[in-house]
Amino acid sequence: MILAIDIGNTNIVVGAMEGDTPLFVERLSTDSGKTDLECAVSLRTVLDIHSLSPEGFEGCIIASVVPPVTGTVSQALEKLLGQIPMIVGPGLKTGLNIKIENPAQLGSDLVVDAVAGIAEYPLPLLIIDMGTATTISAVDRRGTYLGGVIIPGARVSLDSLSSHASQLPRIGFEPPKKPIGTYPVECMKSGIVLWNASLLDGMLDRMEEELGEPATVIATGGLARFIIPYCRRKIIYDDTLLLKGLNTIYHKNIDRRG
Repeated sequence: MILAIDIGNTNIVVGAMEGDTPLFVERLSTDSGKTDLECAVSLRTVLDIHSLSPEGFEGCIIASVVPPVTGTVSQALEKLLGQIPMIVGPGLKTGLNIKIENPAQLGSDLVVDAVAGIAEYPLPLLIIDMGTATTISAVDRRGTYLGGVIIPGARVSLDSLSSHASQLPRIGFEPPKKPIGTYPVECMKSGIVLWNASLLDGMLDRMEEELGEPATVIATGGLARFIIPYCRRKIIYDDTLLLKGLNTIYHKNIDRRG
């Protein structure tokens, strides 16, 4: 069993894999002010909730787009598990052929998503990851990562609207009753959910046209479950995609670490 962690700008995704089977996926808030001990306590709490013991883990792996937090979480894992985690980055084998101008600039979360997608779904792929930013990655039929798009995330857009329009409240993600709202909160619900769904539909059509053939579309990330049901495209929702990618990369490298 391995512990897999993805550190994003908003959330830290924590999951466990037993072989190829995800045991759980949980999210903690990303907080650069936390100490390694505080992180260790939070991670221990997650394991306790799922009745898992730190002694039961053979290893751990981290993907991160927040460098200041990476070291803290790594030290927390050493305290909790007594192991130094693998960290996705230079020197770690992923098996992914990346065809962008500077492969080193590709976020580790996008690398991991692509590795998991290639292992599990028919190619070519368009992979949506909805977090602080919404990204769509393109992988061709040969398994080459071609690039993608980065869009302001749905939560970021909604918070920006509320903070810049004094008469509009902060709201959560809730299903809109219909496209045309009749009072501000309903208008905002419809706008944020259906706008993002329409945005995804339109971008997927354009990216698929550039690929020149139909693609398998996968969605993951904390906000995907609110938006994907309203898309008109066929999209596979896979909340454990990143967890499975980390598991694949871990096992690609464990033998090399000896």
